[in-house]
Formats: sequence, C-alpha cells, structure tokens
Amino acid sequence: MDFKKFLPWIIAIVVIIGIYGWVKGINNTAVTLNQNVEQSWGDVQTAYQRRNDLIGNLVNTVKGAADFEKSTLTAVIEARAKATSTTIDPTNITPEKLAEFNKAQSGVSSSLSRLLVTVERYPDLKANQNFLKLQDELASTENQILTARTRFNEAVKPYNSHIKTFPNSLFAGMFGFKEKAYFNSVEGADKPVEVKF
Repeated sequence: MDFKKFLPWIIAIVVIIGIYGWVKGINNTAVTLNQNVEQSWGDVQTAYQRRNDLIGNLVNTVKGAADFEKSTLTAVIEARAKATSTTIDPTNITPEKLAEFNKAQSGVSSSLSRLLVTVERYPDLKANQNFLKLQDELASTENQILTARTRFNEAVKPYNSHIKTFPNSLFAGMFGFKEKAYFNSVEGADKPVEVKF
C-alpha cells in the first residue's frame, strides 16, 4: 500500500477536523457566555420585580394616612406601571433598549425618593411598623439591584470580549451573536440629589 498516495487526504481530513473543532469552540464558548449574560439579566429583573412588589405594599400602607399627598402617591404608581411595562428580550439587549429600561426604572427611583422624603412630615406614618419594615426592605432591595446590575455588567464583559476579538469576530456574526449593552448610570446621576422639605 502506497502511503504517499493517501497523505494529502489524511492532511485534508486532519485540517478539516481541526478547523471544525476550532469553530465549534468559538461557538460553544459564546453560547456559554451568552447564557451567563441571560442568567444575570434574569437576576436584574428579579431584583426590580421585588422592588415593584414592595412599592405596591408601601403605597397601600401610605394610603392609610388620610391626609397624605395624593399627587406623590400617583407619581409612584404611574412610574411603577411604566417600569413594569418596559421589558427587554434578554437575547437582544441593545444599548437603546437598555437605556429605555434604565430610564423607566430611574423614574421609579425618583418618585420613590420623593415619596420617602415626603413621609418625613408624617410622624404617625414614620412610626408605623409596617412602613418602617417596608422602608428597610426597599433599602435592601436597592442594594440587591445594584449588585445584580454589577454582576450583569461582569457577565457581559467576557461575552463581548469573546465575540469581538479576532478571529472570533469573523464567526460570531455568522452564528448570530451580537454585542450586548452594559448598564450605565442614568443621565444626571453624576449630580448631587437636591432634597427639598
């Protein structure tokens, strides 16, 4: 048997298997990293959902104070409704969609801050144990949101790095992998918050 006759075929098969393994590795790593991003996004949504649930309880507790400003409560309720109606498909997290989501959540944070500042003028409400417990839970939830957003950004970084580095970038687009957006601070977050009593 003439080995030289089969050598080009053997080399071609080895090269094809090598290229297949390399491309498969690029794809499988991107899939794994994408799953990490989607899981992190789920954690972000869970933290925001917890806040929205607590806001409903907080609003009901505050409604019990008969002379409480209705406009402040209305602003919180409307912001919460807008935030819960803004959703993002975790497979397609674009900078525009994330900015829209962030803006809606920022509206909730802003109206909630106004509500909590306004409460300072109501000693009976400030002493209400249900209100105090909800206020503590909201503070805890805000920390959970910050942590979830930070972990989301930490999951996005290796995914984006993987699909944007050469030669992975040649195949990532063909496999449908697109760059994911990072959570950024909302516009104006760099300015100090003005509190009025």
